[in-house]
Amino acid sequence: MVTEDDVREIALRLPETSEKTMYGTPAFYVRNKWFARVREEGDVLVLPVAGEEEKAELIAAEPGAFFTTPHYDGHAIVLVRFGAVDAREMGELLTDAWLLRAPKRLAAAFEDRTG
Repeated sequence: MVTEDDVREIALRLPETSEKTMYGTPAFYVRNKWFARVREEGDVLVLPVAGEEEKAELIAAEPGAFFTTPHYDGHAIVLVRFGAVDAREMGELLTDAWLLRAPKRLAAAFEDRTG
């Protein structure tokens, strides 16, 4: 099971990432743009995704792991249950969210290094 500490460790490994508080909970930023936030429950992560279609696909494929609330209707943001994904999948999710929010040159340099 992934914990908040695991999320923190994975997120902070990404280039130019910092941790700040958003709505009273830990959130992760790349050059002042958020890409992940721990929800108030403490075991759910808020992540941007590429579009509402991707959000719907994730929820349909793994409803035990991914979900949404009415607050996020109309937004390309998905909620992820920590206990329903492993560290590898969480790393992929965080990296994808980071790539969405990172400046283009930083994202391109990262992708060049990691293949």
